[in-house]
Amino acid sequence: MATRSTNKMRVFEPFNQRNIVKLFSSTTDIEQMIAKKGDEIRALKEAGTDKASLAPHISELLALKAKLDGPPENPEKDDSEAREIRKARLEKVDAMRSSSKNPFSYSFTNTASAASLASDFDGKLDAGEEDETTSVSIAGRIMARRVFGKLAFFSLQDESGLIQLQFEKKKLNAVDPDAFKNLKAWTDSGDIIGVTGTIRRTDKGELTVNCETWEMLTKAILPLPDKFHGLTDVNKRYRQRHLDMITNPDVRDTFRARATITSSIRRQLDKQGFLEIETPVLQATPGGAEAKPFETHHNALDLPLTLRIATELHLKRLIVGGFHRVYEIGRIFRNEGISTRHNPEFTSIELYQAYADYDDMMKLTENMITDIVNQLHGTEKIPYGQHEVSFERPWRRITMNDIVKEHMGFDFTTLDGNPDALDVAKEKAREKGVPNVDKCKTVGYVLNECFEELCEPNLIQPTFVIDYPKEVSPLAKPHRSKDGVVERFELFAVGRELANSFSELTDPVDQRERFEAQAAKKDAGDEEACGVDEDFLLALESGMPPTGGLGIGIDRLVMLLTNAPSIRDVIAFPLLKPE
Repeated sequence: MATRSTNKMRVFEPFNQRNIVKLFSSTTDIEQMIAKKGDEIRALKEAGTDKASLAPHISELLALKAKLDGPPENPEKDDSEAREIRKARLEKVDAMRSSSKNPFSYSFTNTASAASLASDFDGKLDAGEEDETTSVSIAGRIMARRVFGKLAFFSLQDESGLIQLQFEKKKLNAVDPDAFKNLKAWTDSGDIIGVTGTIRRTDKGELTVNCETWEMLTKAILPLPDKFHGLTDVNKRYRQRHLDMITNPDVRDTFRARATITSSIRRQLDKQGFLEIETPVLQATPGGAEAKPFETHHNALDLPLTLRIATELHLKRLIVGGFHRVYEIGRIFRNEGISTRHNPEFTSIELYQAYADYDDMMKLTENMITDIVNQLHGTEKIPYGQHEVSFERPWRRITMNDIVKEHMGFDFTTLDGNPDALDVAKEKAREKGVPNVDKCKTVGYVLNECFEELCEPNLIQPTFVIDYPKEVSPLAKPHRSKDGVVERFELFAVGRELANSFSELTDPVDQRERFEAQAAKKDAGDEEACGVDEDFLLALESGMPPTGGLGIGIDRLVMLLTNAPSIRDVIAFPLLKPE
């Protein structure tokens, strides 16, 4: 059992002091903070606040003024200034405890939220009017403070939005004679407080809680960055996501939308009779995708393991075992580069339906995503960047060969039976400026390179690209009427792949041959190629019914539906290189 320190200050000591300084984004911000702190100190003096209570405020003011002297000459000075600001707030913590007030409360009972109050009093109360019959309790974070002699206004933010608080000395002190003095002496922006009071509209018509009592729920030891404007440094936003969420309400909206998307997917699939079943993250043989895995080791079993690169093979084994409809929403780990579209740890959904094929999966995908779009936006046309994306059905369906022909003016199917087909395909690709074709060993690989280079970036509207070369689809069933291709589609929108689907391969002999071809590539140095999964082949030999499979990248779908330019914007805590 962990022991608890009895030193009040030591609890906060491990914090890196340099991080405090990073919260101040410009000289203008600091000047504004100095002006507000100066006004606050003058108001406290006018209210008769004693020197001991004023000390932490004065310390904070001096630390802020020191920031205007220019960049620190050395890190030690920089740390010293940051420590002074933090020290001032910790002194307020001690002052509260000395007055038998807990700066870190246990609970608070809310009876209202900012949004519910705005809704309940919409169109009610004239300017200057108060509803003295309604008493509410509300808690949240102080985003701004304006303190005048015997009056103070705070801006309070809870999960639902902002509400103004009004504190009158006479009204507050009627319950506790020191309440107003303590409010001014102990509170700062960033603190979490709870209040009770009645509802009124100010003379300017702003809905306000006219507070009768207040309670410190959590004393913030660090100030908020840049007040209402939030963090402007993109990297800092990702590294200090908690501050990003506090100061940028749109960020919280993005993650609410993400939760809506995943819950909607689950709701729709559950309604159709799918079961969500979890599969292993640690795997002895990675498979289900072409990707370099993360490697780890189980000490007790002395067993090398990898983190999963897909959920596919275990879910298919569930189909073999007798389940007809299964899915899993889970984290996937691939040891690859980081970009606006890629994060090494991401979320996907994979689902498998017995006695279905890729046509059934297209219908399911189209209906599911369109339903989510309507749920989020109330329309099937949404903005993304400079584009308007229409999800009105039916979405376009086109073969990979046909869409490449549209962009190149060359039909790859004319190479069938040509002994020089590979050389001709490479030459046609080079003429269009397609890179990396020299390494391609078959016409199918050349076709795929041409598609990715020439076509994929231009697919703005939702488009199903179907019938892929067999070489690039080791887990898909051969097309029932076309040689050299498989029954596979990928869904694209705004130039990005969103979904991937197969009529799943159920022939264990064919599957072994494809695994062995992948294993040969791996032995030749391809780090993304997979080996032969004997456990999966053993299951497949027991017989898997005809099956349609589908995978959707949740992060990219959220990007599209929230108009987010980077995958980091839709992952709460993306992987970042240490500073």
